Amino acid sequence: MTITAPTADRVSLERRVPPLGGFNLTYLGIELKRKLRNRRTVVFIVAFPIVMFVTIGLPLRDQQLTATPLSEGGPSVAAYIMVSMAMYGAMMSATQTGAGVGIERAQGWSRQLRLTPLNPMVNVIIKMIAGMMLGLLAVVATYIAGAVSGIQLAPAQWIATGLSGWLLASAVFTTLGLMVGYLVPGESAAQITSLAIVLLSFLGGLFTPLSAMPDFMQTIARFTPVYGISEITRAPLTGEPFDVLWLVNALVWLGIFVAGAAWAFRRDTKRV
Repeated sequence: MTITAPTADRVSLERRVPPLGGFNLTYLGIELKRKLRNRRTVVFIVAFPIVMFVTIGLPLRDQQLTATPLSEGGPSVAAYIMVSMAMYGAMMSATQTGAGVGIERAQGWSRQLRLTPLNPMVNVIIKMIAGMMLGLLAVVATYIAGAVSGIQLAPAQWIATGLSGWLLASAVFTTLGLMVGYLVPGESAAQITSLAIVLLSFLGGLFTPLSAMPDFMQTIARFTPVYGISEITRAPLTGEPFDVLWLVNALVWLGIFVAGAAWAFRRDTKRV
């Protein structure tokens, strides 16, 4: 009598990659709730640019920025500072994001994610979107403070400066925060990212117009990630014609930081 061994189904050890690399609204919602749950960080990110605007910018609300007089709809120096402070608030969201990643690494959450089919690039994008939502709070709050205090701009200027400052600044610097968070220990991520934002803001002309800088500093500024963002965002106020190199600067740095964050995420979890 011939005995036939039962056939076993072939078991695949390969993980099936979900659609869109694992991007889903549930994970995005979790990231947003985690960030909003840290009330002290949210209050600081929202309050700091408002305090800076009220302290530095508001006393200059009667000083015109361009040749167009204030009475004819020209922007004031206070409006220029308001836009700059809103951008800085959006950039500060990177600090919170980087610090959060450091905590995740210490708790082993990053390695846990690597056990799932979630694509590392998608993980970075989800965290970037969550960080951008936090940056939106800073921009909206600063603009509300400006409007209440008497800053007058055309509707197109409010929209153009707000959208460009939020989208570009928060996206670029949130990914910078992620890259730092995956590269350094958790307790150091927030400090390093905060210091980087301050230095890049000064070097890139966020706090000081490029025309007021020495020539060699102007050259350095054009290669910083702040330069393109600040020039695009403030162009509706200054009236400067759009330069495609501004956009190239912002997109190149965004690509560098996104790729760097994804590489750092893989490097940090490669032992899984």
